[in-house]
Amino acid sequence: MRWLARVIYFKIWGWKITGNTNFSKDTVKKAVIIAAPHTSWYDFINGILLRKIVNVKTNFVAKKELFKWPFGYYFRAVGGAALDRTSGQNKVEAIAKLFEDKEEFRLTLAPEGTRKKVDHWKTGFYYIAKTANVPIIMFTLDFKNKQNHISEPFYPTDDVEADFAFMKAFYKDVEGKKPEFS
Repeated sequence: MRWLARVIYFKIWGWKITGNTNFSKDTVKKAVIIAAPHTSWYDFINGILLRKIVNVKTNFVAKKELFKWPFGYYFRAVGGAALDRTSGQNKVEAIAKLFEDKEEFRLTLAPEGTRKKVDHWKTGFYYIAKTANVPIIMFTLDFKNKQNHISEPFYPTDDVEADFAFMKAFYKDVEGKKPEFS
């Protein structure tokens, strides 16, 4: 099926991959991957095609309700992990624990936390990476230039403001599928 992903991604969609084109998969077995700007459900399809092309196993978390029949089997098969989103839980710690339990775990998240326009990114992904002691790998969902640009692994420091400025700069001038939400 890798050939089909390549045909769709490169030939039909006309996209390209730049930067750290294999997500440092041979040296980084655990990471938080952030994908932005997240403006459309097409982003999920783009991510599924991209990971198939570069042959890297990635994961995601979603509300536990999505893991019931008929979609549960599919979501688990493509790397999904069910998350209990009831109030009163420390979700950062719960997700960081997933890294401890697995030999290989690359969690992909949208820093905006939604497909709509936001003024500020959520911070959970950052604190998950800090708590799990794993790097952050950034990749763009750049529909304007039809490319996924992938960063080298970035290890968060203790300077949250500087770290967010660095990460936001990576996405400068990137437009999502719906530019008005970028």
